[in-house]
Amino acid sequence: MAEPALTGADLILGYDGRTVVDGARIDLRAGRVTALIGPNGSGKSTLLRSLARLHAPRSGSITLGNDLDALSLHPREFARRVTLLTQSRPTPGGVRVRDVVAYGRHPYRGRFGSGDPDGPAVVRRALELTGVAGMAERPVDELSGGELQRVWLATCLAQDTGVVLLDEPTTFLDLRYQIETLDIIRDLADQHAVALGVVLHDLNQAAAVADHVVLLHSGVVRATGTPAEVFESDLLSAVYGLRIEVDIDDRGRVRTHPQGRHTQRPA
Repeated sequence: MAEPALTGADLILGYDGRTVVDGARIDLRAGRVTALIGPNGSGKSTLLRSLARLHAPRSGSITLGNDLDALSLHPREFARRVTLLTQSRPTPGGVRVRDVVAYGRHPYRGRFGSGDPDGPAVVRRALELTGVAGMAERPVDELSGGELQRVWLATCLAQDTGVVLLDEPTTFLDLRYQIETLDIIRDLADQHAVALGVVLHDLNQAAAVADHVVLLHSGVVRATGTPAEVFESDLLSAVYGLRIEVDIDDRGRVRTHPQGRHTQRPA
């Protein structure tokens, strides 16, 4: 098994005296996609933000590799190792797509943007991987929500880190680009040995893309393991508050079927 790339242990996280995540552990490993799933308000995004050092834990540890305290690193050094795609970002007016993606190179630049010889090639690769190379000269404030989401993903890839954290990366995307984003995630793990932590609401997307799943409910990790291990009908039904049936085919592929009043599966 690959060595841990980023680990959060015994994390207690909260806002204004209210505990949101209680005693969570998560291990991100090189070449593995870890999906964080659970209902709204379960603490998924808060946990991801804590791993990115955007939400300070009340207690617990965040470790890079086996023993490097992530919370003590200089911000520039941390940003060369870990990047986060948040759910929303402000859209800069009148700035070209290429220049926005180049923002991802900030940890490698000196004063006045100097000292990054690898930057142009890495930016080109990020534009191509995310399918936005053809719009590189367009102002970002002219893009659709789905196009802009891919630009922000390209910005994360331009940061060229060993750990990539993605908070609902398929939001605002149509079906084609949802699938292409999941393909990029798998390529980063399989071809570039990146450790990925991904918050997803769509259980079937999580089952399709993830090697490892962390299921949260009311701030507590209820289960961890492969999709086949975690996607158990009674457990998911209890966590989500409705009946969820689960199928696993002969190739080990998992698919969930939520059972609403008007969406019952035929007997």
